Amino acid sequence: MTAVVFIHGTGVREPGFSALAGRFSAGVTALRGGLRIVPYYWGGEHGAVLAAGGTSLPPVSGAGRGPGAPDAAEDDTAAWAALYADPYAELALAAGSVPAAELPPGSLSLDQPIRERLAVLAAEGDAPAAELGPGLARAASDLAAHPLLGAAAAALAPDDLPDLVARCLTAQVVGGILDADAPLVPVGATRDAVTDRLARSLGAPAPGTERGVRTLALRVVGPAASRALVRRRRALTEAAHPAAGDVLRYLSRGEAVRAGLRDLLAGLEPPVAIVAHSLGGIIALDTLVLTPLPQVRLLVTVGSQAPFLYESGSLPSLEHPAPLPDHVPDWLNLYDPRDLLSYLGAGLFPGRVTDVAVDSRQPFPAAHSAYWTNPDVYRHLAERLP
Repeated sequence: MTAVVFIHGTGVREPGFSALAGRFSAGVTALRGGLRIVPYYWGGEHGAVLAAGGTSLPPVSGAGRGPGAPDAAEDDTAAWAALYADPYAELALAAGSVPAAELPPGSLSLDQPIRERLAVLAAEGDAPAAELGPGLARAASDLAAHPLLGAAAAALAPDDLPDLVARCLTAQVVGGILDADAPLVPVGATRDAVTDRLARSLGAPAPGTERGVRTLALRVVGPAASRALVRRRRALTEAAHPAAGDVLRYLSRGEAVRAGLRDLLAGLEPPVAIVAHSLGGIIALDTLVLTPLPQVRLLVTVGSQAPFLYESGSLPSLEHPAPLPDHVPDWLNLYDPRDLLSYLGAGLFPGRVTDVAVDSRQPFPAAHSAYWTNPDVYRHLAERLP
């Protein structure tokens, strides 16, 4: 009878592990009989624990907001986050949320003035937004030719459009910096000053004039973005413990969890297969590299960072470019192209690793936890288990 050792990934604790192991057991035994499922729950004994009760974690609510600061400041930041992701989002909202006014016969297009100003701005190069970084000229040229501009110009008053267009330009420039992973990103005060300057060059009223569309438009984008930001901030805070803590603890003090796995494997009759998710795959690979375990005939990593750690020189058991030892068994590596925490091994260990893509149709980070409800995962396991 084949023994299948199931190893969980980061952040898993009881009662979640029992539910996960049960789902795995049901999924794989439905397609393949004669299996003995052996869970390895390392999180309870070897997982990270915040010894001081989480004193190191910043608070979730009101983070980054000083005493007395208005809640609108957080919504403003959230709105900019949404615009960095999609600089044209606010333009689309303006075009679609206000009924377009009909033009009198023979009148000029309402977007002609703003397009002309954008052409002038593009001709100036990147200098008008030099404090932000490169990309203004291209952003202005692209926006001048964008079809949404006409719809927004028809829907909004002439004095309202420049602010919105300026934010679009700023978001494109800063978004480009973020996409390039540049080491310097301007602070909000610089961003706002450049945006205001661009708006005036595009025809916005002088400072001090009521320009209420700015507040209105940011509020339109803000609530959804703010809710997303709160969810993301909560996820990031919780990721510090136990998920990220598990990784750091393993990389610094991993021998205990490897010893526990060796002891478990020593009591199993061959053939044995190991199926390991995320950090569990790193634990399994390190154990197999460091200790010949001939009863193990197959290693299956799922959503694993082990190849990345090896290539980056961070895998505890093996440093690039050292080859995979001969005693390491066949290795099947299942990954989801949308899972940003899954990596490929075949190119690093030619002939030793088989990479197979499985698609959960979930975005990241949901994709990293969707393997065990994906029928394709169990199908591949059933086909490869000894």
